[in-house]
Amino acid sequence: MSVKRSVRGVALAACVVVGLSAPATASAAPPPRAALPPAADSAAPTADWLHTEGNKIVDESGNQVWLTGVNWFGFNATERVFHGLWSGNIETITRQMAERGINIVRVPISTQLLLEWKAGQTVMPNVNLAANPELAGMNNLQIFDHWLDLCEKYGLKVMLDVHSAEADNSGHIYPVWWKGNLTPEKFYQGWEWVTARYKTNDTIVAMDIKNEPHGQPNESPRAKWDGSTDVDNFKHACETAGRRILAINPKVLILCEGIETYPRPGKTWESPKTNPDLSPNYYNNWWGGNLRGAREFPIDLGANQDQLVYSPHDYGPLVYEQPWFQGDFDKTSLTNDVWRPNWLYLHEDDTAPLLIGEWGGRLGQDARQDKWLKALRDLMGEYKLHHTFWCLNPNSGDTGGLLLDDWKTWDETKYNQILKPVLWQHNGKFVSLDHQVRLGGAASTTSINLTERYAGGSADDTVAPTAPGRPAASDVTANAATLTWAAATDNVGVTSYEVLRAVGTAPATVVATVSGTSYRAGNLSGDTTYTFTVRARDAAGNVSALSPARIVTTPAGGNGDGGCAATYQLTNAWQGGFQGDIQVKNTGTAQISSWTVTWTNPSGTTISSVWNGKLTTTGGKNTVSNEPYNGKVAPQASTTFGFTGTGAGTAPADLSCAAS
Repeated sequence: MSVKRSVRGVALAACVVVGLSAPATASAAPPPRAALPPAADSAAPTADWLHTEGNKIVDESGNQVWLTGVNWFGFNATERVFHGLWSGNIETITRQMAERGINIVRVPISTQLLLEWKAGQTVMPNVNLAANPELAGMNNLQIFDHWLDLCEKYGLKVMLDVHSAEADNSGHIYPVWWKGNLTPEKFYQGWEWVTARYKTNDTIVAMDIKNEPHGQPNESPRAKWDGSTDVDNFKHACETAGRRILAINPKVLILCEGIETYPRPGKTWESPKTNPDLSPNYYNNWWGGNLRGAREFPIDLGANQDQLVYSPHDYGPLVYEQPWFQGDFDKTSLTNDVWRPNWLYLHEDDTAPLLIGEWGGRLGQDARQDKWLKALRDLMGEYKLHHTFWCLNPNSGDTGGLLLDDWKTWDETKYNQILKPVLWQHNGKFVSLDHQVRLGGAASTTSINLTERYAGGSADDTVAPTAPGRPAASDVTANAATLTWAAATDNVGVTSYEVLRAVGTAPATVVATVSGTSYRAGNLSGDTTYTFTVRARDAAGNVSALSPARIVTTPAGGNGDGGCAATYQLTNAWQGGFQGDIQVKNTGTAQISSWTVTWTNPSGTTISSVWNGKLTTTGGKNTVSNEPYNGKVAPQASTTFGFTGTGAGTAPADLSCAAS
């Protein structure tokens, strides 16, 4: 469960403004647009609509594109216009985004705003006319249309995001897409209106249906994900809105975010939040970040399925102290434990593209925060995942922005170290999503447009690696097996291998991403048949065919002592909670390469977090396996992992250890 951004108040001191007024009646027809210089030559423009092919987003000619952008909020809030226009100039900010390689801007709005505009109601917003003289006399809808013209001038594309039901700076805290008289039907009607208004304007290429639907199972209302048509089922809401949008404009991308929580196997939405033994019945993630349900209940857009993009959100420990930040973590552990089970599997299985709609945060204030930022940055670069950084605004309370408080100066360290490395570039130049206009304008020398990007076969690396060799299996025990395979080859170079595992006739899933040509597959069960395959990935995101399969049947066995012993020690206790550690000792005469410790929670206790080990809990039974760095233990040597929990901290009666 996350605590999300709140927008701090902003004093508008000593500036010339147009005062915020009550909504005034205005024509719902598009107002006249300011005349702007032509963005390209006089030839008829090429349409810039996008669609999907597997896990890729492509243009109308089938060329792969990479959406790499930023969020600029304000239209969703009570001001009903971009924040920052009390200080910065709208064209300068827009031009600078384009010149710095941002090729799409996610614009939060509200259902209330859309319905006001639909009804012909606009406001004269707080705008510093000394900084923005060109906006004199414009209402907020006219300012939005003027900004779209600026985006066309500078080669930017736009994604609309219904951030909240009400026009409210904290509206995103409300968990669902309806509120009061803003009913689900009015939510759909707002989307239909804005789609119809801009259906011929290929500056707006994507619609993010609803920002961060969330809520815990014991809360009301809350968003769920299943196969029903219940009002709180976000899968159904995203499908419904998506289909109604696509009936008007079948060429716009539809983005469906995740939710917050999802039932564990064997549980339902009627299950209590926890079992009687206090173990959880649900998987939790960030608001909008839990897409586990899309595996069993995928979004169905009918004839326009090739417009679907899934869009999770992900943040670091300075936004909320998630359990996976409480121990040691790195890119590998985050990928295997958090990102893959919640959303990365959709990309790896070639189901649909991913666009990380929000990520970002403060840099240089917390080592763990910096580690998370760089890990996600590197994952997005490796997989070419689409993304929009949160955010441009400096007035995002728990993340800060790319602009500093004057709305003119850029945070160069954050931009250069975190965002710039994952902006779409080709041969050292930024790439626009427009077929004619370069980022920064037609005369830009630091960017290229899509036509230039793909002219004359000048595409980046599109050659996939060869398939790796069939894995060989060795050192097979009841709980683990070592896999090795012959390396794949690539015209540029292989960067990683994905190991896939299937049990029986179930579909194969990715269980690990490694840089070398070996992997110790753990957490296996005795007397069980597994099928392992491997595929290679290069730096451009090209993926090889699967290797030939290796079938491994583990010998009968269980969680006996297996050459190791586990010792429980309570190290601290407080009202309602405790801390302890478990020592894992190699009792054998040869080095072990991995270990697994299991125990059942004594009545009234549960484990909250673990460090120096990987925890899974099913039905009140805890299983902790080693991290990559502490699996090898010499004869008679030991290693230790720690944990915190709730309850009295009573020592378990069935603590056991298995090693291989």
